[in-house]
Amino acid sequence: MIGHMRSFARPFSDETDVLDLYLHGYISSRFVNIARSSTATEEGLPVCVAASHVDGLVMALTPNSHSYNYRSAVLFGHAALVEDASERLYAIQLITNGVVLGRWQVTVTAGSAKIRSGPPSDDKNDKTDNHVVGTVWTGVVPVHLNFGEPVAGPYNAVDLPPSYLTEHISDSNNAARERAIEAAHKV
Repeated sequence: MIGHMRSFARPFSDETDVLDLYLHGYISSRFVNIARSSTATEEGLPVCVAASHVDGLVMALTPNSHSYNYRSAVLFGHAALVEDASERLYAIQLITNGVVLGRWQVTVTAGSAKIRSGPPSDDKNDKTDNHVVGTVWTGVVPVHLNFGEPVAGPYNAVDLPPSYLTEHISDSNNAARERAIEAAHKV
């Protein structure tokens, strides 16, 4: 699902404030129908939303010390239909800049996030074993999601993708690469 964290009631809030999660969903999907029926009688459908992203493969001296650099978050709350027309438009603009039915708001009641970054954390005994240290490469292989080259649709009549799109691709790819490399060095 596609989602976006923001507050309709407090539009200038940032990620340190209490925010709502707006989710995009198809109007007749099972999830939307269950949430719709829950909304009339309760505070909404209890939900848990999780997301994670891998920033690097952490290669240690021994396999049991291998790890990943990552970012993850889990939100718990109640999903309900966004009924207010102004708020629905707000959610549509946040997620897609278009008019699509089936927007959702999750009022977050709890959450947690974890981040792992930095080099390997090898066992002290492994780090003092000169044979192991001298024969096993350790470090981090940065992992980052990149947008590829735009592929024109079958009825496209425009020679090149617009500059706003190619700039977005370039900027996003560079930022993802820098974030993954930075995570390899953080301790």
